[in-house]
Amino acid sequence: MRTKGTKLITENRKARHEYFILESYEAGIELTGTEVKSIRQGSVNLKDSWCSIENGELFIKQMHISPYEKGNIFNRDPLRVRRLLMHKSEINRLFGKQKQDGLALVPLSLYFKDSRVKVQLGLCKGKKLYDKRDDAAKRDAKRTIDRALKSQNR
Repeated sequence: MRTKGTKLITENRKARHEYFILESYEAGIELTGTEVKSIRQGSVNLKDSWCSIENGELFIKQMHISPYEKGNIFNRDPLRVRRLLMHKSEINRLFGKQKQDGLALVPLSLYFKDSRVKVQLGLCKGKKLYDKRDDAAKRDAKRTIDRALKSQNR
């Protein structure tokens, strides 16, 4: 059977600005039917979302999925806590790294893999203000170099 591939739904750009991403993991997500239909329309926001581990289970919090217009009584709360699906050993390893090293679990992107919705999680370390300034300076320098090379090639 041929796989259909992946389709990116949304990406958390703020996470890439605020954190150093040390490792990334893939997790499934437990959703209702109207939430999946709303996600297919692109009505999802990962900007302020974060993950926590409670009682050996992994949850995503503050992920906003807009209510489906035609969903009426089947719509759920847009900011409800949703369970993420990973193997128990992976969750335990993440819990250990999170507690020991003081790292954060942040959702980086949401995408379809075949017909299932998947979340890419990042094990992240927070950036300081000078790190953010340094990244901005590197981006600006690269942009000016690219402009110079482009104008030189004409």
